[in-house]
Amino acid sequence: MSQGSSGGGLGQMLGGLLGGAAAGGAAGHLAQKDSQPSNQASFGALFDDALAHDGEPQVAPTPEQNEMAGLMLRAMIQAAKSDGTIDEAERKRLMGHLGDDLDEEERQFIRDQMAAPVDAAGLARDIPEGMERQVYLMSLLAIDFDSEAEARYLNDLAGAMKLDRAAVNEIHAEAGVMPLYNV
Repeated sequence: MSQGSSGGGLGQMLGGLLGGAAAGGAAGHLAQKDSQPSNQASFGALFDDALAHDGEPQVAPTPEQNEMAGLMLRAMIQAAKSDGTIDEAERKRLMGHLGDDLDEEERQFIRDQMAAPVDAAGLARDIPEGMERQVYLMSLLAIDFDSEAEARYLNDLAGAMKLDRAAVNEIHAEAGVMPLYNV
């Protein structure tokens, strides 16, 4: 098992871990990039490890973990554009999660995601069972949650992922954000 970081900070963790969310032939290559066949870490543990070590996980991710990071990035971009525009604060938040050391393939993935239509149902179809809360949280954290369009998007995403209102409001409370629903 390969230890050691794969270089690239959180950009390596979310930007370099673009795998499964990429469309076409690049998906397999991006998922394999800087990965190892297996490790003992869950995606959440690997992500926490990256955050604790200045963006560089101490364990190289698996292709599956790369795919999950790509899905998280896709969720953040979809949420950020849900109100029709990615404002400067949202752009800085997204780019702050990605770092500066993205290669051209990774930058193209981001450009493709920025250009893709907002599709909460399509995103929800790609989420592995058991990761719904994490994807919803990443979506919530990517926005300012200050518009009706963003609230509609979050409602559509929650519905497509079959998250009930209580679970959604619990995620909002954990994130320190006003609830989506009046229950």
